[in-house]
Amino acid sequence: MARIFLLGATGTLGQATARALRRHGHAVVALVRPQAGVGGRLAGAELARRLPGVELRFGDAADPASQRQEGWRGERFDALVSCLASRTGLPQDAWAVDHAAHVQAFAQARQAGVQQVVLLSALCLQKPRLAFQGAKLAAEQALRTSGLPWSIVRPTAFFKSLCGQVERVRRGQPYLLFGDGRLTACKPISDDDLADYLAGCLDDPSRVNRILPIGGPGPALTPRDQGELLFDALGRPPRFREVPLRMMDVIVGGLTQVGRLWPAAAAKAELARIGRYYATESMLVMDPLSGRYDATLTPSTGRQTLGDFFAALARGEAALPERGDHSVF
Repeated sequence: MARIFLLGATGTLGQATARALRRHGHAVVALVRPQAGVGGRLAGAELARRLPGVELRFGDAADPASQRQEGWRGERFDALVSCLASRTGLPQDAWAVDHAAHVQAFAQARQAGVQQVVLLSALCLQKPRLAFQGAKLAAEQALRTSGLPWSIVRPTAFFKSLCGQVERVRRGQPYLLFGDGRLTACKPISDDDLADYLAGCLDDPSRVNRILPIGGPGPALTPRDQGELLFDALGRPPRFREVPLRMMDVIVGGLTQVGRLWPAAAAKAELARIGRYYATESMLVMDPLSGRYDATLTPSTGRQTLGDFFAALARGEAALPERGDHSVF
């Protein structure tokens, strides 16, 4: 048994990771906000119900004093596992959470005697063009130069980010695609499968001091493939509507112009840029020689496929995850 300090425990993946760490036999201490989750709707009692066996400590990971005093408390820990990520990806949020909160955590981890850090990152950092990617890359670099043994996990797309059109299709509306729906591909991974992989980093010496791209089981899926899986799960014939990518370019350009005078529009422009990025870039490992995304170079783990997940949703055996700020994608 190891004693684990866990950040980001209240998100859907964070909850799955807490469960996985407990299954692996570890003692878990999680620093969480008093009002967590989407819209701050998760209070202490509900968090305790969702995270059985986890010691909850209430504070703010983005506040250095709170993280130190309410979280670490000068105690000893064997490992730090972080699923912490900014909610919006906007610059101020990203640099405060994706970067600064982690730099503070790495400093505290050294003082706490931590022997390994497992950091959840993102596969999109292969081709950084956005503010939050810069913040995440800076956090990765801070960890790699911290002197702590580390494992940086860069997953492909989560199921949560691919289920935004479920209710739309249930209402009988067509599935929206950018272009012909074959511009990009990913190897979707479930929360539970990714959580098991994160927890497994603590038991596998071959994953130490490595950047670890990871996808879910099965072949790479384009957005059109994802739509076909959803229609099949719901027992409906496929109906697609293709949206020209230039429409998003117009939106981004317009919001950028307005944002020079109106800060709220600038924030919307950044969200639109994030959306456009994911509409045009695959979440697969990039071949360093060709510069192309390659499904065969993207490792797989786990058992649940996106088709399995959609089928479980259709049968009522699974609930749609709360997407919060991810709904912009």
